[in-house]
Amino acid sequence: MAVSLTASGAAPQPDDAATELRARVERFVRTRVIPQESVLDAGGPAAGAALRELRSLARTEGLWALPLPAELGGGGLPFSVYAQLAEAEGASDHGPAALGSATLLDVTMLARHAGTRVRERYLEPLVSGEIRTCYAMTEADVPGTDPLLTGTRGGYAADGGWRITGRKWFTSGAGAADLVTVLARTSGAPGDREGLSLLLVPTDSPGFRIVRELPVLGAAGQYEIELDDVRVPGDHLIGEAGRALAVAGERLALGRTLRCLRWLGQAQRAFDLMCARAATRSGSRGALADHQLVQQHVFDALLALRTTRPLVHEAVALIAAGQDARTEVGLAKVAAARMLQQVTDSAIQVHGAAGLGPDTPLPALFRGGRAARILDGPDELHITTVARRILRDYGPQAVTPG
Repeated sequence: MAVSLTASGAAPQPDDAATELRARVERFVRTRVIPQESVLDAGGPAAGAALRELRSLARTEGLWALPLPAELGGGGLPFSVYAQLAEAEGASDHGPAALGSATLLDVTMLARHAGTRVRERYLEPLVSGEIRTCYAMTEADVPGTDPLLTGTRGGYAADGGWRITGRKWFTSGAGAADLVTVLARTSGAPGDREGLSLLLVPTDSPGFRIVRELPVLGAAGQYEIELDDVRVPGDHLIGEAGRALAVAGERLALGRTLRCLRWLGQAQRAFDLMCARAATRSGSRGALADHQLVQQHVFDALLALRTTRPLVHEAVALIAAGQDARTEVGLAKVAAARMLQQVTDSAIQVHGAAGLGPDTPLPALFRGGRAARILDGPDELHITTVARRILRDYGPQAVTPG
């Protein structure tokens, strides 16, 4: 299965097999996942049962864990190919979990940076969906854009393991997780680039507890957690001690790009709802689609989608090739977050009061768009870091443009 990337960085043109697979994923999300969204959003035993049923169906249909390693039970798709499916899969927030790709970041991190025992113990259960993981980086009293000030502490235990004390918040999925990767300072002082480490913590460890759930604009799934002298084995260190930022940076680049792909899928869903509403709704002054202001919403939303998609796939291509994608990921993240908020806002406007109520997914999609401008670093962080990186090339040492 091959794909080709255009020189402009536009979305690759998939071959027939990739096109067919994307259609199958899109159909599964539309007919299987989306009808279960209200149950899945509510949480509890009913949500757990619905998710198990969806995962069973995904396996039966040959759609389980498509981007995960084949030797671990996944589909083995390279990232460049999976990126063509991620947009369709991410049209629902529950798509990645239902189709088994939600663990891609953790599986990739552990496969590349964990020791032998951790890989042998956890990777296959992660791919199969038997266990769940989460990632704890941010803290209430530390600016999320400055991990160098991390207050959680990790130290050596007498038995050769680690002892961890601290508190994290906005830890996605911690309530149902079996493992949590914790960023902790294991040496040095606050502000030092060296001395931060990533430690894999089983959530049934003594001293680990869920402090509270933190709804995001009313949506569940985020948690505050506490680690009170939690002990973990010495081989549960991810990467090198004191060198967590390299691993975290690699994870963030992939994670941000995945989010962008999924935001494209959600924006496309909102766009389709808006166009369907405009095309079928009529009033005393004629069809909604004939109103110029409605046409303006449609045009602007389409323009946002069409101009954002190439930016995202430019980042995909660089990450798939193992190249530096920091600038491209920063551009894509800001553009995709803004685009999702803009498109869903237009869709709500065209729906009128119906767009504010429970009968469409638009309120949830809009909430996701607003949160997107803060998740994985606020817009301001990406704007300043990208601009500084670009401006360095125009400094005193740079060649003056001719």
